[in-house]
Amino acid sequence: MLGILHFQQDVMDSILYSAITISIVARLIFMYLIYKNRSTNSYSLAFCLMNIGSSGLWMYYSIQQNDERLLVRSGSEVSLLLLSSVYIVRNKCKQRIAPA
Repeated sequence: MLGILHFQQDVMDSILYSAITISIVARLIFMYLIYKNRSTNSYSLAFCLMNIGSSGLWMYYSIQQNDERLLVRSGSEVSLLLLSSVYIVRNKCKQRIAPA
């Protein structure tokens, strides 16, 4: 019985780390596309801001639950999304300043 519980915990850990990896890789791909296209898209910025809010809530939840793995995931997402948001805003500012 104890062996089954360890197996189930190993499977759950694998699922958790897979989800964390997929989530972070997805954010990195999003960042690459923003960089590649020099995005000034307001929808991309709105997407970033909504996800920052969502990840912030997950960070608060993970702190309350003492879940370090979820905190790492959420903290990583907030960091990557903040970088993306700053990049989009910077591109918007450059676009407005550039002569027509």
